[in-house]
Amino acid sequence: MFPPTHPQYSRSGTVCDPVARCGLIGVDNETALQHVPAAMTTLELDGEHAGGQFLRNALALSVLESRPIRIENVRGDRPTPGLAHQHLAVLETMAELIDADVSGADHGAETVAFDPGTFRLAGGEYAVDIGTAGSVTLLFDAVLPLATVLESPLSLTVTGGTDVAWSPPLDYTRYVKLPLLRRFGLTAAIECERRGFYPDGGGRATLHLAPSEIEPLDAPSLVERPDVAGLRVYSTEAAALAEQDVAHRQAAGALNWLGLESVGAENPDTQSALDECEVVEQIETTAASACPGSAIVLRLESEDGVPIAGCNALGERGVPAERVGEDAADAANRFLAGDAAVDRHLADQLLVFLALASGRVRVPAVTDHVDSSCDLLESFGVPVERVGEGTGATAVVAVESGDEVSEVGGV
Repeated sequence: MFPPTHPQYSRSGTVCDPVARCGLIGVDNETALQHVPAAMTTLELDGEHAGGQFLRNALALSVLESRPIRIENVRGDRPTPGLAHQHLAVLETMAELIDADVSGADHGAETVAFDPGTFRLAGGEYAVDIGTAGSVTLLFDAVLPLATVLESPLSLTVTGGTDVAWSPPLDYTRYVKLPLLRRFGLTAAIECERRGFYPDGGGRATLHLAPSEIEPLDAPSLVERPDVAGLRVYSTEAAALAEQDVAHRQAAGALNWLGLESVGAENPDTQSALDECEVVEQIETTAASACPGSAIVLRLESEDGVPIAGCNALGERGVPAERVGEDAADAANRFLAGDAAVDRHLADQLLVFLALASGRVRVPAVTDHVDSSCDLLESFGVPVERVGEGTGATAVVAVESGDEVSEVGGV
């Protein structure tokens, strides 16, 4: 039993006898990190200029490379540095899944050591309670890359915040990120039992993950954005807000702002960047939750139905539901005004998958998040190139398997 400050766990999975692994990260024998000797050496990392994504990626890479790590200045660029509850939950979950040795697993800790040892990840059923409205989707984000070393299906049920600030809403992960990654070999899906909003949390969702082999992220659409032909709307309200029709008003606010109408309706004559776009799906959900809250996700997709980007907004006390929908529409307009092939969430969260399989992605900008994540990959020996960095426009982040990054045009 963990102390009260720790997330609570239960599991029915097992961890098999240890075996040695090597060369999991990289694109071939020449570029892969040859980590058999390095596995005996702890990799020292500094999170002074990074946030929680640096921690999540570092833990995933540590597991994939069987490389012990020590992180100082955890979340050093945040107003309150150190492990918050959601980050502690990620650390404890990763340790639980592979029976890793951990030190510094305390709320507020600014130095963490994690030694994955050698293992097989056998799958099974696990449950985690973050204990606050900490992000469920960001915990799932840390676990997804482990599908490449998973031996049998794994189910991870997490209780916490499903739709909270500073993280992708649940429907973004379900309907934007996972469908995109499934194109490249990831086998994963999410079920939602209950929504969790700030401040009470209490949401409950299950990630189903199966053994997967990730293919190179080399689709042209990840570099040169295709035309947006379809829009899907996912608008959710807590049951406490059903009488105010919040989910419908959010959806209507977004569509009106974009100059679009609901599924099957004729679009008005507008100059919107999406005025030729078809609203192919509109789902309005009333969900059980511990406290009031709402969220909306807009999925932009290509003519063949492939997700391009997700734009979202969360309801706030005192903000009309229509305005929340307009905020999501504003995010869509900002995305379309640029040349990026993926949105800001994917720009950061796809980098570990680039390390696993190679590929290239045109991101909105090399933000501090993206920059620190690229630096982290380089610390693990992954050959990352950033083309167009510092130009004020989009940039291509690439892990190459032979082609020259300089051949990418339009940067």
